[in-house]
Amino acid sequence: FLQQELRSAGRALGPCPEEPRAPLAREALRVQEQSEQLAQELREVSRNRASLRGRLRELRQYLHVLREGQRFTSLPAPLGSPPRPRALSEREPILDPSLHQHLDRKVNFVAGVIHPWRVSAFERLLWRACRGYLVASFVEMPEPMEDPATGETITWVIFLISYWGEQIGQKIRKISDCFHCHVYPYPESEASRADTMNGLHSQIQDLSVVLEETEQYLAQVLDKVVLALPTWRVQVQKMKAIYLVLNQCSFDVTEKCLIAEVWCPVRDLTQVQDALRQGSYKSGSSVECFVQRIPTSESPPTLIRTNKFTAGFQSIVDAYGVASYQEVNPAPYAIITFPFIFAIMFGDVGHGLLMFLFALWMVLYENSPSLRQASNEIWQTFFEGRYLILLMGAFSIYTGFIYNECFSKATVIFPSAWSVATMANHSSWSSAYLATHPSLTLDPNVTGVFQGPYPFGIDPIWSLATNHLNFLNSFKMKMSVVLGIVHMGFGVLLGIFNHLHFQQRHRLVLEFLPEMVFLLALFGYLVFLIFYKWIKFSAANSRLAPSILIHFIDMFLFTSNAGNLPLYRGQVPVQTVLVVLALASVPVLLLGTPLYLCCRRRAPRTGHHGPVATGDEEPLLEGQEAGNSVNATKEDVESGGHSPDAQ
Repeated sequence: FLQQELRSAGRALGPCPEEPRAPLAREALRVQEQSEQLAQELREVSRNRASLRGRLRELRQYLHVLREGQRFTSLPAPLGSPPRPRALSEREPILDPSLHQHLDRKVNFVAGVIHPWRVSAFERLLWRACRGYLVASFVEMPEPMEDPATGETITWVIFLISYWGEQIGQKIRKISDCFHCHVYPYPESEASRADTMNGLHSQIQDLSVVLEETEQYLAQVLDKVVLALPTWRVQVQKMKAIYLVLNQCSFDVTEKCLIAEVWCPVRDLTQVQDALRQGSYKSGSSVECFVQRIPTSESPPTLIRTNKFTAGFQSIVDAYGVASYQEVNPAPYAIITFPFIFAIMFGDVGHGLLMFLFALWMVLYENSPSLRQASNEIWQTFFEGRYLILLMGAFSIYTGFIYNECFSKATVIFPSAWSVATMANHSSWSSAYLATHPSLTLDPNVTGVFQGPYPFGIDPIWSLATNHLNFLNSFKMKMSVVLGIVHMGFGVLLGIFNHLHFQQRHRLVLEFLPEMVFLLALFGYLVFLIFYKWIKFSAANSRLAPSILIHFIDMFLFTSNAGNLPLYRGQVPVQTVLVVLALASVPVLLLGTPLYLCCRRRAPRTGHHGPVATGDEEPLLEGQEAGNSVNATKEDVESGGHSPDAQ
């Protein structure tokens, strides 16, 4: 409640001025009493302020109603103007003094304010329900006021309805109630209205003074909350952490000591022992706490230490799967590969710069409480990945320069390497030819037309070419394929370190080798075709270059296309062998490891014919229970519980 009131008041909590210790039980009760007292005081002040605001709003609305009504009913009619019938929603005076003496019946009024969105429906319903026996006037209130239902500031509409007859008046009031109108009493005489307005002025002034004093008192209460709440939050969090740990402990046989079984990194054992020693000293316990290492065959949980920079990248890796204990962590490599592969898709200097500046702003102001303590879930996701977004923007700027794209437009950083003037001098381009051919072809085989590669990135002249999309899409697609396959191959190679570390050499043959064969036989061969085509065909014979896509499709169909020339001799037999190797590696990859482990587990059972253990040699636990025993060998403990047969 206190935090919600601070947010509604636009007050931000600062950091805790000092590191408070965890409170004792009696101190916790005192914190609870003080927080409840502050909350109760804040509720009362807020309730009084809301009541004063509502009353002040009603008085101001009533004052505006009387002012506008005075203008409607007191303006004299022009001299010599003939009487004319009144229509609905006239903006002229409702009562004409020249006609007032001819009225036999008493004129009554209903005045109030209505939400501007309901005026049209309110006006139509009045006309139909009262059959036109009324005169209604509407005008916007000159001062915007708050809507108590939504809290928004709107411009209310003042209405003044004159009618004859009590039945018509009852209908008007019921319709006003249905439309949630604020109806106020409207005095009949001008003197009564003036007295009422004077009284409203004095009440508004008094309420304004009281409301200002209430706002000052509320600010003082909020100052107390801002000073005390950060310390209370830290103390409560520490208490919750302490009781959470105590609930996970168990009693010993005597029920006088608590035993906690935890996983602790070896490098942190000294800190744990020091903390327990300090805790025993501060608590005045006669029995000192101690730590005892227990050997076990269970696999320890994975602990990956991160900081504010690496946490975002580690979260992405963990989303796909948390590495087992002592496995290779791919997160350090993902710091570079993930933003770079994203930039290959996103590459644009302008959009990358916007992303980089947005992330840089979050990094520079990362210690701001308003950014750290924001309750918006989407914003928290952005803020936690600020360093990831920063690198994504930086790499996008780099690839944007390679693509020569800034907000999808090419930029001229260096002079173009293509010369249109040279092509015009060496060709028969006449005025008539230029008039009939809107598109011209630059031939790089003509001397001087193409002067060499562009210094960095794509030549900006490609943005003017009619085939620039074909060229750029082909370039981006081939680059993505090459880098993506290299990235996948690197990920497969990382598995070698896991297999060697856990002494699972059968996985090298049954998993790593089939994976590499499948990857290289298909996609590695595709990368070879891309580079081979780039090297073999130049601008002079580019028209003879076959399509790699058709070759790759024919590779799986075991056919050849006469219209698509082969890239090298013996291409069809080579492709056939590669496809067969890739297909043969699939059953080995899927069934190799399960069958090997199944045979490995059945072998000792079928081949054991020794004597049955008796007496002290008989194991106490059988089956799976023996593997969960706390009695384990030194080799099991040092290897983290991973045996050569571990899956």
